[in-house]
Amino acid sequence: MDNVYLIAAAWMGLALVASLVSIRLGVSVALIEIGMGVIGGNFLGLHTTPWIDFFATFGSGLLTFLAGAEIDPESLRRHARVSFTVGVISFAAPFAVVLAFAYLVAGWNPQAAEIAGIALSTTSVAVVYAVMIESGLAEQELGKTILAACFVTDLGTVLALGILFADFSPLLLVFIAVTAFALYFMPRWTRWFVVHVPGRVSEPEIKFLFFVLFALGGLASQAKSEAVLPAYLVGLAVAGVFVRDRVLVHRMRAIAFSLLTPFYFIKAGLFVSLPAVITGAGLIAAFLGLKVGAKIVGVWPTSRAFGMPVREANYATLLMSTGLTFGTISALFGLTNGLIDQAAYTILVTTVILSAVVPTLIATTFFEPRVTAEVELEEIEAAGEIDAGPLPQVHLAAGADALGAGPRADARGTEATGRLSPGSALTSRPADEPGSA
Repeated sequence: MDNVYLIAAAWMGLALVASLVSIRLGVSVALIEIGMGVIGGNFLGLHTTPWIDFFATFGSGLLTFLAGAEIDPESLRRHARVSFTVGVISFAAPFAVVLAFAYLVAGWNPQAAEIAGIALSTTSVAVVYAVMIESGLAEQELGKTILAACFVTDLGTVLALGILFADFSPLLLVFIAVTAFALYFMPRWTRWFVVHVPGRVSEPEIKFLFFVLFALGGLASQAKSEAVLPAYLVGLAVAGVFVRDRVLVHRMRAIAFSLLTPFYFIKAGLFVSLPAVITGAGLIAAFLGLKVGAKIVGVWPTSRAFGMPVREANYATLLMSTGLTFGTISALFGLTNGLIDQAAYTILVTTVILSAVVPTLIATTFFEPRVTAEVELEEIEAAGEIDAGPLPQVHLAAGADALGAGPRADARGTEATGRLSPGSALTSRPADEPGSA
């Protein structure tokens, strides 16, 4: 089928079904979209096109950017020690264990074993961020700590891939220099757009951020790196601006979750070939067990040592066990450069995707912390759900209203989707909040 509109309709139809299933089951929409990709690739003949590949790549980059932008710089400094320690252990433990197993037990050559160790040491910022937004934990200290630890883990992945395999060309040095220059000035430039051209229907501040992401992504590709790599750093650079301008967060989040990320998550599911999974089931199970097991052995006691309660430590450990973006990037890098063959690539990618689904499903089903929150009225106003103006605080107590049974309503009877932050107890939540920014 060559009709671009029908192809887009098929993909967006699967994304719509995923959203409805997510609402019905109360499961993260990212996981359902991955499942839709598995179904589409194995039973519906779904395939990618160049424009879908671009949408998916930019969706993962934008999601990674937003994850970085959601990290409050003050909170990052306050929890730097725990985030750095957990993040380093989260990378080092599975990297060492998987590399040793692939080389000594599975019989892979040293370079293939290194690719396996890197691909399965990652934590999926995209999945963790999506889960944090849906649960409301992105605005709380636990969520910010986990996101910061994810950054450290994936930074370790990027450094390992670069040190072991990067082509240290002059263009790579140019990319590093330009990225460093952009990171230094991004807070000032972004703040200028927010102050001088706010609230314009043409959204110049969003276009500016997209321009920077496209430009750095293009330079990264020319340097034989990955376009998604600088996105997280840019997000961190402008996080201080985003903390003060929630309108910008809501608008970019709406673009990401409604249009771009469905292509990314559905495409991720396409990499799972069920016949290949059956053939390599033993090795896939071994790799998945080693990755999750190493994360548990390393991250759980570290989290407890920093005073995290048992339930929160379980939750953090399982989310740190996820993998997707940088895991698939690492595996694809190995395949493209002849470091691994197609069979090894299929095994690694399948393991990576399973690591995005299984630990996340267990974490959100059995260990998700109860969100203590109050509706921040200024954010609801920024989202355009209620009229601006001073209003009394609204406290949501457990069982006080039917949040778990239906949408919140504002004074006009429309659905309110304000961000949640520390306050009173909230025991249930809408499952599709990311898409309703």
